Amino acid sequence: MIGTLISFSLMAIGARELSGNISTYQVLLVRSVIGLCVVSFLIFASKKKELFSTNRLPLHSLRNVFHFGGQFGWFVGIGLLPLSEVFALEFTVPLWTALLASLFLGESLTLKKMMAIALGLLGVVIIVQPTQDVMNAGAIVVLCAAFCYAVAHTSTKSLASTEAPLTILFYMCLIQLPIGLVLSWQTWKMPSALESVWLLLVALSALSAHYCLTKAMKNAEVTLVMILDFFRLPAIAVVGILLYDEPLTPALIIGGVVMLFGNLLVTYKSNRRNQ
Repeated sequence: MIGTLISFSLMAIGARELSGNISTYQVLLVRSVIGLCVVSFLIFASKKKELFSTNRLPLHSLRNVFHFGGQFGWFVGIGLLPLSEVFALEFTVPLWTALLASLFLGESLTLKKMMAIALGLLGVVIIVQPTQDVMNAGAIVVLCAAFCYAVAHTSTKSLASTEAPLTILFYMCLIQLPIGLVLSWQTWKMPSALESVWLLLVALSALSAHYCLTKAMKNAEVTLVMILDFFRLPAIAVVGILLYDEPLTPALIIGGVVMLFGNLLVTYKSNRRNQ
């Protein structure tokens, strides 16, 4: 999970630097192209060509359509909101994931998990403050992205029971590449040298993030993985302050603490159960 935290933070920095210069569709296309090349090389190097095959193509397709939608919303949100607010709103993912995992994977939805969900929703209300301007467009986009990510994460947990991490990554890139190609066709722009560096950073950090996340989900309950992922919030808040002079508002701090408290309830429960 440490690798996941670092990778997602680097990807956020790259996305912010590209925002307004390169279209989100193009960023996702380049990411898929680079990812497909890297993953294919790793599979060939491992001499395990069976990793290219799967018997679960429909679930891979479902996962990656929703994952592409989640990425699009996340990248758009990075350009509209402070980094820490994007990450805070993204942490509604465990709420949706807990519900979806309970419905489709048979994971138990305990009282403490329900308390964590309630506290998470309260934290979102505190951060977004929906009574002001109803709800800002950037926040809505990120919340929709969070639901898409939850579907993708739940699908990943199911896939991880039979598929190797490299197989999941291969089909992620293979399925999302044509989607990005079609959508970026009208907005393609030749990137500058510096923009190319940021695109490479986004592609490689995204790849490493999903590899680490897939490995974590293979060895732990999906809801617990999402809860540990919460610790990206304080890390990205520091990045936003140091690199972009972003404000750290009282609402964000209070809402984040409320969400963290709810998530820690479940983490403590899981640790006690595993001891």
